[in-house]
Amino acid sequence: MKKWHYLALAGLTLALGTQAADLAYPPESAFKRIVLAENPKKDPKGIVDPMELSVASDGRVFFAERRGFVKYLDPASGEVHTVGKVDVFTGLEDGLLGMTLDPHFEDNGWIYLFHSHPELEENHVSRFTIKDGHLDLASIKTLIRIKTQRLQCCHSGGSLNFDGDGNLYASVGDNTNPFESDGFSPSDERAERFPWDAQKSSSNMNDLRGKILRVHPLADGTAEIPDGNLFPKDGSKGRPEIYVMGNRNPYRISIDQRTGFLYWGEVGPDAGSLKPGRGPAGFDEINQARHAGFFGWPYFIGNNKAYTRYDFENKKPLEPWDPDKPLNLSPNNTGGKELPPAQPAFIYYPHSLSARFPAVNAGGGRTAMAGPVYYHEDSLESSHKLPAVFDHHLFIYEWSRNWIIAVKLGEDESIGNPRKDLHRFLPGMTFKRPMDMELGPDGCLYVIQWGTQWGDNSDTQIIRIEYHGDASAG
Repeated sequence: MKKWHYLALAGLTLALGTQAADLAYPPESAFKRIVLAENPKKDPKGIVDPMELSVASDGRVFFAERRGFVKYLDPASGEVHTVGKVDVFTGLEDGLLGMTLDPHFEDNGWIYLFHSHPELEENHVSRFTIKDGHLDLASIKTLIRIKTQRLQCCHSGGSLNFDGDGNLYASVGDNTNPFESDGFSPSDERAERFPWDAQKSSSNMNDLRGKILRVHPLADGTAEIPDGNLFPKDGSKGRPEIYVMGNRNPYRISIDQRTGFLYWGEVGPDAGSLKPGRGPAGFDEINQARHAGFFGWPYFIGNNKAYTRYDFENKKPLEPWDPDKPLNLSPNNTGGKELPPAQPAFIYYPHSLSARFPAVNAGGGRTAMAGPVYYHEDSLESSHKLPAVFDHHLFIYEWSRNWIIAVKLGEDESIGNPRKDLHRFLPGMTFKRPMDMELGPDGCLYVIQWGTQWGDNSDTQIIRIEYHGDASAG
């Protein structure tokens, strides 16, 4: 294969991260950013707060808006069409939060939505059928019901994705208010303080919040539990839908279609520095689950840095939690006390500069998200698919720091050199708060750009990143 000549990139600083690697990546000029849809006039019929997208085999780009609309972009005409609307509760961080298409969508027209029930204090994962371009509301089949509390925010999650075996994954936030914990572990065990205690959810085996769930949808609209989830299928140890537990806000997930490994971005707490008697500074994480497990929250962060159990009544630190033998002793816990050993994060970084993963460094806050793993297919007939140099790379992205990073994975699916194997993807291109990212059937990256403000933006876009060089490069 033809190799790109090495490009000497002088003047790189820690703020941008180490870019040198064994691979010679193409120049940025070989890529084009194509705006597929936008809404500069803030037309309520346009694109408003799009949350998640999925690209059909015919090139249509389906996306869900937080206020309840399902739409698609027609690649031929460039027009956005409304498929339908589901009624949702949009208070706090709820709404229509996620969507994905069935693996056989072209045959059955099934679409899956993560939506907040307008009356019940529940978030639902439901299947609908699209008929003649319209969402058939009567076709609803609810697969998962997630009981929640609406007294306090935050963290709803809501990402949906399928693996190669037809299993559906749903990410669920911890539904816990973090603002009275000083940026440390929200584990307030006082009476009537359950909205401030993530032990009721993330580390509770009998609760679906603070988890990533995995079920296998069936044709009749029900779902069965696949082999390999964290707890037995009979529910004797915990909710059988749970694949991963110990999550704070697993906002965007992806599954490697070849290995079956699950990736997700974990949006972390706000503490700017460690504090004796409380615990470590806040970290955001990119996680990799090769199998079911417990990933630490609200007891551990990053590479299993331990928080200290805290007496909120007397403002007194107690003992630090043990990552090898974590215990959930909260009165708000309705499940078992003894938890599985905590798994460390795959990639993790604080507010301050990261020496271990310098490519992540940039100004702003932290909102980590995980995108797809790319595999280059020589047989794929696409003029603008990503080049071969990005084969076996995980794409991660940041809503707050506005970057995309391609992570080179080794033969064992690990990161060989954290300083060299994280490559800032198109650092000269502006990404305005990337909200979701998917690989299309054409081998291109499709990205929702949320826009500059917190919501209802005039600069919201859906874009496609195309490669216009030698696709065999690498």
